[in-house]
Amino acid sequence: MRKPLIASLIASALFTLNAQAADLVQIYRDALVNDMQYASARASLAAGQEKAPQGRALLLPTIGLSGGKSHNDSSTGQEEGDNVHRTSNSSNYTLSLSQPLFRWANWQQYQQSKLQVMVSEAQFAQAQQDLMVRVAQAYFDILTAQDTLAAIQAQKVATTEQLASAKRNFEVGTQTITDTNEAQARSDLVVAQELAAINDLEIKRTALQQIIGKPPGALATLKTGVAINTPVPAAIEPWVESAEKQNYGVMSAQIALEIAKHEISKTRAGHYPTVDLVASAGRSNAGLTALSSSSTATNSNAIGIQWNIPLFAGFGVTSRVRETIALEDKARFDLESVRRSATQATRQAYLGVNSGLAQVRALEAAEVSSQSALESNQLGYQVGVRINIDVLNAQQQLALTRQSLAKARYDTVMNGIRLKSAAGTLKEEDLSLVNSLLQP
Repeated sequence: MRKPLIASLIASALFTLNAQAADLVQIYRDALVNDMQYASARASLAAGQEKAPQGRALLLPTIGLSGGKSHNDSSTGQEEGDNVHRTSNSSNYTLSLSQPLFRWANWQQYQQSKLQVMVSEAQFAQAQQDLMVRVAQAYFDILTAQDTLAAIQAQKVATTEQLASAKRNFEVGTQTITDTNEAQARSDLVVAQELAAINDLEIKRTALQQIIGKPPGALATLKTGVAINTPVPAAIEPWVESAEKQNYGVMSAQIALEIAKHEISKTRAGHYPTVDLVASAGRSNAGLTALSSSSTATNSNAIGIQWNIPLFAGFGVTSRVRETIALEDKARFDLESVRRSATQATRQAYLGVNSGLAQVRALEAAEVSSQSALESNQLGYQVGVRINIDVLNAQQQLALTRQSLAKARYDTVMNGIRLKSAAGTLKEEDLSLVNSLLQP
Protein backbone atom coordinates (compact mmCIF):
# COMPACT_ATOMS: atom_id res chain seq x y z
CA MET A 1 0.00 0.00 0.00
CA ARG A 2 2.86 2.37 0.72
CA LYS A 3 4.36 2.49 -2.78
CA PRO A 4 1.06 3.29 -4.56
CA LEU A 5 0.39 6.00 -1.97
CA ILE A 6 3.78 7.59 -2.53
CA ALA A 7 3.33 7.45 -6.28
CA SER A 8 -0.07 9.14 -6.09
CA LEU A 9 1.22 11.90 -3.81
CA ILE A 10 4.16 12.60 -6.10
CA ALA A 11 1.85 12.73 -9.09
CA SER A 12 -0.47 15.10 -7.25
CA ALA A 13 2.37 17.41 -6.25
CA LEU A 14 4.12 17.49 -9.60
CA PHE A 15 1.37 16.98 -12.13
CA THR A 16 1.98 20.36 -13.77
CA LEU A 17 5.67 19.95 -14.52
CA ASN A 18 5.02 19.27 -18.19
CA ALA A 19 2.95 22.42 -18.59
CA GLN A 20 4.44 25.75 -19.56
CA ALA A 21 6.02 27.30 -16.46
CA ALA A 22 4.59 30.58 -15.19
CA ASP A 23 7.06 33.22 -14.07
CA LEU A 24 6.91 35.72 -11.21
CA VAL A 25 5.47 38.60 -13.25
CA GLN A 26 2.67 36.42 -14.64
CA ILE A 27 1.77 35.27 -11.14
CA TYR A 28 1.79 38.87 -9.91
CA ARG A 29 -0.56 39.99 -12.68
CA ASP A 30 -2.91 37.14 -11.81
CA ALA A 31 -2.82 38.35 -8.22
CA LEU A 32 -3.71 41.91 -9.28
CA VAL A 33 -6.96 40.56 -10.67
CA ASN A 34 -7.83 37.87 -8.14
CA ASP A 35 -6.33 38.73 -4.74
CA MET A 36 -9.09 39.73 -2.33
CA GLN A 37 -6.90 41.80 -0.03
CA TYR A 38 -5.81 43.93 -2.97
CA ALA A 39 -9.40 44.17 -4.22
CA SER A 40 -10.46 45.35 -0.76
CA ALA A 41 -7.72 48.00 -0.80
CA ARG A 42 -8.85 49.15 -4.24
CA ALA A 43 -12.44 49.55 -3.01
CA SER A 44 -11.17 51.39 0.06
CA LEU A 45 -9.29 53.79 -2.22
CA ALA A 46 -12.44 54.47 -4.24
CA ALA A 47 -14.34 55.20 -1.03
CA GLY A 48 -11.57 57.43 0.33
CA GLN A 49 -11.46 59.53 -2.83
CA GLU A 50 -15.04 60.63 -2.13
CA LYS A 51 -13.93 62.48 1.00
CA ALA A 52 -12.80 65.51 -1.02
CA PRO A 53 -16.16 66.28 -2.71
CA GLN A 54 -17.91 65.65 0.62
CA GLY A 55 -15.68 68.21 2.34
CA ARG A 56 -16.06 70.71 -0.52
CA ALA A 57 -19.85 70.40 -0.27
CA LEU A 58 -19.68 72.06 3.17
CA LEU A 59 -18.46 75.28 1.52
CA LEU A 60 -21.05 75.36 -1.27
CA PRO A 61 -24.63 76.71 -1.04
CA THR A 62 -27.56 74.55 -0.13
CA ILE A 63 -30.81 75.06 -2.01
CA GLY A 64 -34.16 73.66 -1.02
CA LEU A 65 -37.73 73.82 -2.26
CA SER A 66 -40.66 73.30 0.09
CA GLY A 67 -44.40 73.71 -0.27
CA GLY A 68 -47.82 72.47 0.61
CA LYS A 69 -51.48 72.44 -0.42
CA SER A 70 -54.59 72.13 1.76
CA HIS A 71 -58.39 71.97 1.40
CA ASN A 72 -60.73 72.98 4.25
CA ASP A 73 -64.50 72.47 4.43
CA SER A 74 -66.46 74.11 7.31
CA SER A 75 -70.06 75.05 8.17
CA THR A 76 -71.56 77.47 10.72
CA GLY A 77 -75.16 78.06 11.89
CA GLN A 78 -77.62 77.28 14.75
CA GLU A 79 -80.09 75.24 12.73
CA GLU A 80 -79.57 72.85 9.92
CA GLY A 81 -81.21 75.03 7.34
CA ASP A 82 -79.25 78.08 8.46
CA ASN A 83 -75.82 76.46 8.08
CA VAL A 84 -73.33 78.35 5.95
CA HIS A 85 -70.79 76.18 4.21
CA ARG A 86 -67.39 77.52 3.45
CA THR A 87 -64.75 75.79 1.39
CA SER A 88 -61.21 77.11 1.22
CA ASN A 89 -58.16 76.00 -0.79
CA SER A 90 -54.65 77.18 -0.08
CA SER A 91 -51.20 76.39 -1.46
CA ASN A 92 -47.70 77.68 -0.92
CA TYR A 93 -44.12 77.04 -1.91
CA THR A 94 -40.78 78.48 -0.84
CA LEU A 95 -37.41 78.34 -2.55
CA SER A 96 -34.58 78.88 -0.06
CA LEU A 97 -30.81 79.25 -0.37
CA SER A 98 -28.11 79.29 2.29
CA GLN A 99 -24.49 80.10 1.50
CA PRO A 100 -21.90 79.79 4.30
CA LEU A 101 -19.80 82.91 4.56
CA PHE A 102 -17.80 82.10 7.67
CA ARG A 103 -17.85 78.62 9.14
CA TRP A 104 -14.35 77.79 10.37
CA ALA A 105 -15.25 74.20 11.22
CA ASN A 106 -16.42 73.56 7.65
CA TRP A 107 -13.20 74.99 6.23
CA GLN A 108 -11.07 72.80 8.48
CA GLN A 109 -13.09 69.73 7.57
CA TYR A 110 -12.54 70.50 3.90
CA GLN A 111 -8.78 70.62 4.50
CA GLN A 112 -9.05 67.32 6.35
CA SER A 113 -10.95 65.74 3.47
CA LYS A 114 -8.11 66.46 1.06
CA LEU A 115 -5.64 64.90 3.48
CA GLN A 116 -7.89 61.87 3.91
CA VAL A 117 -7.72 61.29 0.15
CA MET A 118 -3.93 61.34 0.41
CA VAL A 119 -4.09 58.77 3.22
CA SER A 120 -6.24 56.50 1.06
CA GLU A 121 -3.79 56.78 -1.81
CA ALA A 122 -0.80 56.02 0.44
CA GLN A 123 -2.59 53.02 1.95
CA PHE A 124 -3.41 51.70 -1.51
CA ALA A 125 0.20 52.09 -2.62
CA GLN A 126 1.26 50.19 0.49
CA ALA A 127 -1.27 47.45 -0.31
CA GLN A 128 0.20 47.13 -3.79
CA GLN A 129 3.71 46.77 -2.40
CA ASP A 130 2.46 44.26 0.16
CA LEU A 131 0.93 42.26 -2.68
CA MET A 132 4.29 42.14 -4.48
CA VAL A 133 5.99 40.90 -1.31
CA ARG A 134 3.27 38.31 -0.61
CA VAL A 135 3.35 37.01 -4.17
CA ALA A 136 7.14 36.77 -4.23
CA GLN A 137 7.22 35.07 -0.82
CA ALA A 138 4.58 32.51 -1.82
CA TYR A 139 6.37 31.96 -5.15
CA PHE A 140 9.77 31.29 -3.58
CA ASP A 141 8.20 29.21 -0.82
CA ILE A 142 7.00 26.84 -3.54
CA LEU A 143 10.44 26.77 -5.15
CA THR A 144 11.98 26.06 -1.75
CA ALA A 145 9.55 23.20 -1.16
CA GLN A 146 10.23 21.83 -4.65
CA ASP A 147 13.99 21.92 -4.06
CA THR A 148 13.55 20.22 -0.72
CA LEU A 149 11.47 17.49 -2.33
CA ALA A 150 13.95 17.09 -5.20
CA ALA A 151 16.87 16.82 -2.78
CA ILE A 152 15.05 14.20 -0.73
CA GLN A 153 14.11 12.24 -3.84
CA ALA A 154 17.72 12.31 -5.04
CA GLN A 155 18.78 11.13 -1.63
CA LYS A 156 16.12 8.43 -1.83
CA VAL A 157 17.56 7.14 -5.10
CA ALA A 158 21.03 7.04 -3.58
CA THR A 159 19.90 5.29 -0.40
CA THR A 160 17.94 2.77 -2.46
CA GLU A 161 21.05 1.98 -4.47
CA GLN A 162 23.11 1.70 -1.30
CA LEU A 163 20.50 -0.59 0.27
CA ALA A 164 20.51 -2.87 -2.76
CA SER A 165 24.31 -2.91 -2.75
CA ALA A 166 24.43 -3.69 0.97
CA LYS A 167 22.01 -6.58 0.53
CA ARG A 168 24.05 -8.03 -2.32
CA ASN A 169 27.29 -7.75 -0.39
CA PHE A 170 25.69 -9.35 2.65
CA GLU A 171 24.46 -12.25 0.55
CA VAL A 172 27.95 -12.90 -0.77
CA GLY A 173 29.45 -12.43 2.67
CA THR A 174 31.55 -9.32 2.03
CA GLN A 175 29.54 -7.13 4.44
CA THR A 176 27.81 -7.63 7.75
CA ILE A 177 24.11 -7.33 8.52
CA THR A 178 24.87 -4.03 10.26
CA ASP A 179 25.52 -2.31 6.92
CA THR A 180 22.24 -3.64 5.58
CA ASN A 181 20.31 -2.47 8.62
CA GLU A 182 21.87 0.99 8.46
CA ALA A 183 21.02 1.32 4.78
CA GLN A 184 17.46 0.15 5.48
CA ALA A 185 17.05 2.68 8.30
CA ARG A 186 18.29 5.51 6.06
CA SER A 187 15.95 4.41 3.30
CA ASP A 188 12.92 4.35 5.61
CA LEU A 189 13.83 7.76 7.02
CA VAL A 190 14.08 9.27 3.54
CA VAL A 191 10.66 7.85 2.62
CA ALA A 192 9.17 9.56 5.68
CA GLN A 193 10.92 12.82 4.78
CA GLU A 194 9.62 12.55 1.23
CA LEU A 195 6.02 12.27 2.43
CA ALA A 196 6.47 15.32 4.67
CA ALA A 197 8.07 17.29 1.80
CA ILE A 198 5.21 16.42 -0.58
CA ASN A 199 2.69 17.60 2.00
CA ASP A 200 4.63 20.83 2.59
CA LEU A 201 4.74 21.50 -1.16
CA GLU A 202 0.98 21.13 -1.39
CA ILE A 203 0.52 23.57 1.50
CA LYS A 204 2.79 26.12 -0.19
CA ARG A 205 0.89 25.75 -3.47
CA THR A 206 -2.39 26.28 -1.63
CA ALA A 207 -1.01 29.50 -0.11
CA LEU A 208 -0.25 30.86 -3.59
CA GLN A 209 -3.64 29.68 -4.83
CA GLN A 210 -5.29 31.80 -2.17
CA ILE A 211 -3.62 34.88 -3.66
CA ILE A 212 -4.14 34.25 -7.38
CA GLY A 213 -7.52 32.55 -7.07
CA LYS A 214 -6.61 29.42 -9.00
CA PRO A 215 -4.26 26.45 -8.65
CA PRO A 216 -0.74 27.49 -9.68
CA GLY A 217 0.85 25.56 -12.50
CA ALA A 218 4.54 24.85 -12.89
CA LEU A 219 6.74 27.77 -11.87
CA ALA A 220 9.93 29.05 -13.44
CA THR A 221 12.96 28.36 -11.26
CA LEU A 222 16.18 30.24 -10.60
CA LYS A 223 18.82 29.82 -13.27
CA THR A 224 21.68 27.50 -12.42
CA GLY A 225 24.54 29.36 -10.77
CA VAL A 226 22.65 32.66 -10.96
CA ALA A 227 24.50 35.70 -9.62
CA ILE A 228 22.53 37.96 -7.29
CA ASN A 229 23.55 41.61 -7.31
CA THR A 230 24.30 43.64 -4.21
CA PRO A 231 21.90 46.48 -3.25
CA VAL A 232 22.34 49.79 -5.04
CA PRO A 233 23.30 52.08 -3.34
CA ALA A 234 25.73 49.86 -1.45
CA ALA A 235 25.56 51.90 1.80
CA ILE A 236 22.78 51.45 4.33
CA GLU A 237 22.24 55.15 5.13
CA PRO A 238 20.50 56.11 1.84
CA TRP A 239 18.10 53.21 2.29
CA VAL A 240 17.27 54.31 5.84
CA GLU A 241 16.74 57.93 4.72
CA SER A 242 14.43 56.73 1.96
CA ALA A 243 12.43 54.66 4.46
CA GLU A 244 12.02 57.65 6.79
CA LYS A 245 10.61 59.78 3.97
CA GLN A 246 9.12 57.50 1.29
CA ASN A 247 7.83 54.51 3.23
CA TYR A 248 4.07 54.56 2.69
CA GLY A 249 3.35 53.67 6.30
CA VAL A 250 5.40 56.69 7.40
CA MET A 251 3.64 58.90 4.86
CA SER A 252 0.23 57.78 6.12
CA ALA A 253 1.23 58.51 9.71
CA GLN A 254 2.54 61.96 8.74
CA ILE A 255 -0.72 62.82 7.04
CA ALA A 256 -2.66 61.47 10.03
CA LEU A 257 -0.74 63.93 12.22
CA GLU A 258 -1.76 66.82 9.94
CA ILE A 259 -5.38 65.66 10.11
CA ALA A 260 -5.16 65.67 13.91
CA LYS A 261 -3.88 69.26 13.87
CA HIS A 262 -6.81 70.36 11.72
CA GLU A 263 -9.14 68.50 14.10
CA ILE A 264 -7.97 70.73 16.96
CA SER A 265 -8.71 73.85 14.92
CA LYS A 266 -12.09 72.45 13.86
CA THR A 267 -13.05 71.70 17.45
CA ARG A 268 -12.04 75.19 18.61
CA ALA A 269 -14.47 76.54 16.05
CA GLY A 270 -17.19 75.62 18.53
CA HIS A 271 -16.41 78.98 20.19
CA TYR A 272 -16.44 80.94 16.92
CA PRO A 273 -19.39 82.74 15.31
CA THR A 274 -20.93 81.56 12.06
CA VAL A 275 -22.18 83.79 9.26
CA ASP A 276 -24.42 82.68 6.40
CA LEU A 277 -26.02 84.38 3.45
CA VAL A 278 -29.69 83.39 3.31
CA ALA A 279 -32.25 84.09 0.61
CA SER A 280 -35.74 82.87 -0.08
CA ALA A 281 -38.55 83.34 -2.58
CA GLY A 282 -42.08 82.18 -1.94
CA ARG A 283 -45.68 82.38 -3.10
CA SER A 284 -48.92 81.53 -1.31
CA ASN A 285 -52.44 81.29 -2.67
CA ALA A 286 -55.57 81.29 -0.52
CA GLY A 287 -59.12 80.97 -1.89
CA LEU A 288 -62.46 81.18 -0.02
CA THR A 289 -65.82 80.10 -1.53
CA ALA A 290 -69.33 80.34 -0.04
CA LEU A 291 -72.28 82.39 -1.27
CA SER A 292 -69.58 84.68 -2.47
CA SER A 293 -65.92 83.88 -3.11
CA SER A 294 -62.61 85.68 -3.00
CA SER A 295 -58.96 84.65 -3.26
CA THR A 296 -55.61 86.21 -2.46
CA ALA A 297 -52.10 85.52 -3.74
CA THR A 298 -48.99 86.66 -1.93
CA ASN A 299 -45.41 86.74 -3.23
CA SER A 300 -42.52 87.11 -0.84
CA ASN A 301 -38.78 87.52 -1.43
CA ALA A 302 -36.09 87.90 1.19
CA ILE A 303 -32.32 88.11 1.36
CA GLY A 304 -30.06 88.76 4.29
CA ILE A 305 -27.24 87.76 6.58
CA GLN A 306 -27.75 85.31 9.39
CA TRP A 307 -25.21 85.03 12.19
CA ASN A 308 -24.89 83.04 15.34
CA ILE A 309 -22.55 83.49 18.30
CA PRO A 310 -22.17 80.60 20.75
CA LEU A 311 -21.99 81.83 24.32
CA PHE A 312 -21.90 78.76 26.56
CA ALA A 313 -22.03 75.02 25.84
CA GLY A 314 -21.51 73.54 29.28
CA PHE A 315 -17.70 73.39 28.82
CA GLY A 316 -18.25 70.67 26.19
CA VAL A 317 -16.22 72.48 23.53
CA THR A 318 -13.31 73.02 25.92
CA SER A 319 -13.33 69.33 26.81
CA ARG A 320 -13.35 68.29 23.16
CA VAL A 321 -10.41 70.61 22.46
CA ARG A 322 -8.40 68.92 25.21
CA GLU A 323 -9.36 65.56 23.70
CA THR A 324 -8.15 66.50 20.23
CA ILE A 325 -4.87 67.85 21.64
CA ALA A 326 -4.28 64.48 23.29
CA LEU A 327 -5.13 62.72 20.02
CA GLU A 328 -2.60 64.93 18.24
CA ASP A 329 0.06 63.75 20.70
CA LYS A 330 -1.01 60.16 19.99
CA ALA A 331 -0.68 60.74 16.24
CA ARG A 332 2.81 62.18 16.77
CA PHE A 333 3.88 59.18 18.84
CA ASP A 334 2.37 56.82 16.26
CA LEU A 335 4.36 58.56 13.54
CA GLU A 336 7.60 58.09 15.43
CA SER A 337 6.76 54.44 16.09
CA VAL A 338 6.03 53.78 12.41
CA ARG A 339 9.21 55.59 11.37
CA ARG A 340 11.29 53.48 13.74
CA SER A 341 9.63 50.29 12.51
CA ALA A 342 10.33 51.25 8.90
CA THR A 343 13.95 52.01 9.76
CA GLN A 344 14.34 48.69 11.56
CA ALA A 345 12.76 46.75 8.69
CA THR A 346 15.09 48.49 6.25
CA ARG A 347 18.17 47.69 8.28
CA GLN A 348 17.14 44.05 8.70
CA ALA A 349 16.47 43.63 4.99
CA TYR A 350 19.74 45.32 4.01
CA LEU A 351 21.76 43.18 6.40
CA GLY A 352 19.80 40.15 5.22
CA VAL A 353 20.81 40.78 1.61
CA ASN A 354 24.50 41.17 2.46
CA SER A 355 24.47 38.20 4.81
CA GLY A 356 22.62 36.13 2.21
CA LEU A 357 25.18 36.96 -0.46
CA ALA A 358 27.97 35.84 1.87
CA GLN A 359 26.08 32.63 2.68
CA VAL A 360 25.55 31.92 -1.01
CA ARG A 361 29.27 32.23 -1.71
CA ALA A 362 30.12 29.99 1.24
CA LEU A 363 27.53 27.37 0.30
CA GLU A 364 28.69 27.36 -3.32
CA ALA A 365 32.15 26.45 -2.07
CA ALA A 366 30.62 23.90 0.32
CA GLU A 367 28.72 22.32 -2.57
CA VAL A 368 31.95 21.78 -4.48
CA SER A 369 33.58 20.31 -1.39
CA SER A 370 30.62 18.06 -0.63
CA GLN A 371 30.60 16.77 -4.20
CA SER A 372 34.30 15.96 -3.98
CA ALA A 373 33.79 14.28 -0.61
CA LEU A 374 30.99 12.11 -2.02
CA GLU A 375 33.07 11.04 -5.01
CA SER A 376 35.99 10.18 -2.70
CA ASN A 377 33.78 8.12 -0.40
CA GLN A 378 32.21 6.30 -3.33
CA LEU A 379 35.65 5.43 -4.66
CA GLY A 380 36.81 4.37 -1.20
CA TYR A 381 33.73 2.19 -0.80
CA GLN A 382 34.47 0.47 -4.10
CA VAL A 383 38.03 -0.34 -3.06
CA GLY A 384 37.04 -1.33 0.46
CA VAL A 385 38.53 1.49 2.53
CA ARG A 386 35.14 3.12 3.22
CA ILE A 387 31.97 1.57 4.55
CA ASN A 388 28.38 2.02 3.46
CA ILE A 389 27.53 4.53 6.17
CA ASP A 390 30.32 6.84 4.98
CA VAL A 391 28.82 7.01 1.51
CA LEU A 392 25.32 7.61 2.92
CA ASN A 393 26.56 10.44 5.12
CA ALA A 394 28.36 12.05 2.19
CA GLN A 395 25.23 11.80 0.05
CA GLN A 396 23.11 13.36 2.78
CA GLN A 397 25.64 16.15 3.29
CA LEU A 398 25.62 17.01 -0.42
CA ALA A 399 21.82 17.02 -0.54
CA LEU A 400 21.58 19.27 2.52
CA THR A 401 24.21 21.63 1.12
CA ARG A 402 22.37 22.01 -2.18
CA GLN A 403 19.10 22.55 -0.38
CA SER A 404 20.67 25.19 1.88
CA LEU A 405 22.25 26.90 -1.12
CA ALA A 406 18.94 27.16 -2.95
CA LYS A 407 17.17 28.52 0.15
CA ALA A 408 19.95 31.06 0.73
CA ARG A 409 19.46 32.34 -2.80
CA TYR A 410 15.70 32.62 -2.36
CA ASP A 411 16.07 34.37 1.00
CA THR A 412 18.56 36.83 -0.48
CA VAL A 413 16.21 37.70 -3.33
CA MET A 414 13.31 38.11 -0.89
CA ASN A 415 15.36 40.38 1.38
CA GLY A 416 16.13 42.53 -1.64
CA ILE A 417 12.40 42.85 -2.35
CA ARG A 418 11.65 43.62 1.30
CA LEU A 419 14.42 46.23 1.34
CA LYS A 420 12.84 48.15 -1.53
CA SER A 421 9.40 47.79 0.02
CA ALA A 422 10.59 49.19 3.36
CA ALA A 423 12.29 52.06 1.54
CA GLY A 424 9.07 52.78 -0.37
CA THR A 425 10.61 52.25 -3.80
CA LEU A 426 9.33 48.79 -4.75
CA LYS A 427 7.68 48.75 -8.20
CA GLU A 428 6.63 46.15 -10.75
CA GLU A 429 9.88 46.82 -12.60
CA ASP A 430 11.73 45.39 -9.61
CA LEU A 431 9.76 42.16 -9.93
CA SER A 432 10.75 42.12 -13.60
CA LEU A 433 14.41 42.30 -12.58
CA VAL A 434 13.90 39.33 -10.27
CA ASN A 435 12.00 37.61 -13.05
CA SER A 436 15.09 37.87 -15.28
CA LEU A 437 16.85 35.53 -12.83
CA LEU A 438 14.33 32.77 -13.57
CA GLN A 439 14.27 30.14 -16.28
CA PRO A 440 11.24 28.18 -17.52
